[in-house]
Amino acid sequence: MINCLITLLYRSKWSEIKNIITLNNMKMRKLIILFACLPLVSLGQIFRMESLASIEMTSLRGLSVVSNEVAWVSGSNGMIGKTEDGGQNWEWTQPKGFEELDFRDIEAFDEKKAIVINAGSPAYILMTEDGGGKWKKVYQNLDTAIFLDGMSFWDKKNGLIFGDPIKNKMQLLKTTNGGYNWTEVETDSLSLVLAEDEAGFAASGSTIKTLDGGYTWIATGGSESNIYFSNDYAETWNKYPCPILQGEASQGVFSIDFIDEKNGIAVGGDYTKEKESKNNALITTDGGQSWFKPTKSVLGYRSGVAYLDRETCYATGVSGTDYSKDGGKTWRRVSLQSFNAIQKAKKGNLILLVGNKGQISRLIEE
Repeated sequence: MINCLITLLYRSKWSEIKNIITLNNMKMRKLIILFACLPLVSLGQIFRMESLASIEMTSLRGLSVVSNEVAWVSGSNGMIGKTEDGGQNWEWTQPKGFEELDFRDIEAFDEKKAIVINAGSPAYILMTEDGGGKWKKVYQNLDTAIFLDGMSFWDKKNGLIFGDPIKNKMQLLKTTNGGYNWTEVETDSLSLVLAEDEAGFAASGSTIKTLDGGYTWIATGGSESNIYFSNDYAETWNKYPCPILQGEASQGVFSIDFIDEKNGIAVGGDYTKEKESKNNALITTDGGQSWFKPTKSVLGYRSGVAYLDRETCYATGVSGTDYSKDGGKTWRRVSLQSFNAIQKAKKGNLILLVGNKGQISRLIEE
């Protein structure tokens, strides 16, 4: 193209050159429009982001995908949504008296029962058993320093919530009866004493992960980034350094997922530099004791990560979504759309994403 234009400068009038440039620009615009309409293609993989819903005046961060049919979401302004048909239709509610809360995490068990927590103080835990029609307050904490970050359940009865440290000690709440009652976990373990300005992130409710048998991982960031691990239902803990980007209040681990008790992924970075890919993802094969970098990392700050199976996993954030087909060792872009959280169905393969503008989408690999 450049050589042709140089030749034309000598042989043609400017008006002729101008027409040729305009014609080529029109062809380029048509090509851009054509590619924008095609499914997302990445090295032989074809993906499609199916927009399912969008609700105004809320930022969605809480996500719990129960099955291929049932899923719950939660966000700011007290908004909670539920689908029973795989995301085609949604029911929305705002628990009365809690309309101004930012519900950062939600745990659903079926189409009837769900538990939701808010970020900030006062801290509340609400439960519904009738599909969202009525919500019961099962816990409150009026301490001005309280800030709950995430929640996860080992099974239908036993669950754990963690929050930012108070006097440098991580806050832990535990239930053994399905969420009806919550008690503070009393432990003298030095492993749960955090460094100054070390804390958790509540960007997606996924800096805590539990697996059957009492396995628990909690990730932090800020001045230091660490993995706190328990294999006995949060009774005793070990702390492992996590060498992800850290040192500033905006840096650290923002999401973790484990496919089994040994293999896991941590993603994050710096939320003020959403497109920067500097030490934003790590992999472990020994339960979080040690971590190594991918050969090709995620393409920006990421606040959500999820395994589909042992080899296939996805990571998302406000600057886009990536996928890996080798357990997190190499990542490639799926989409530039902005999201906060991603999750695979507990029973099934439905993958949903939620974002800052109240959007809910389904990720489909074709």
